[in-house]
Amino acid sequence: MSYTDTFIRVAEDCPAETGTTPVSERPALPAHVIQYQLLSGSPYRYNHEELLYQVHVRHKAIPEAEWESRREEIWAGLFAKNHPCLRASMLPKRYGWGIHYDAEGRIALYAKESPEYDYYTSSSEAGVKLLSAMRSKRR
Repeated sequence: MSYTDTFIRVAEDCPAETGTTPVSERPALPAHVIQYQLLSGSPYRYNHEELLYQVHVRHKAIPEAEWESRREEIWAGLFAKNHPCLRASMLPKRYGWGIHYDAEGRIALYAKESPEYDYYTSSSEAGVKLLSAMRSKRR
């Protein structure tokens, strides 16, 4: 699912008080670490589908030359099934990152303590639809 003019707040049960950089000791990085690397390094570069694709090829350790030459094939296989939106990502659920989709659906991260996060979550001038990340635990 791709959003536009939307801001995803951190989950109600998010344990992080501030935006925290996710890390992993595993050789194959988990999806949320790759999402963080891509979005923090290039805000508003990726839309949801392109982010999913980039996370997929990196997570599967597909060589860059291959994912460029086989893009259509890999893309078709990836999107033959449904994928969760970023409301289910560990970034807003556990690590304290709000997610902004601009008018063109491109994505940027904002730390929970940042002025941008505060602007998007509390200002009617921001003109965005507010959603909350999915909770980690049932009520």
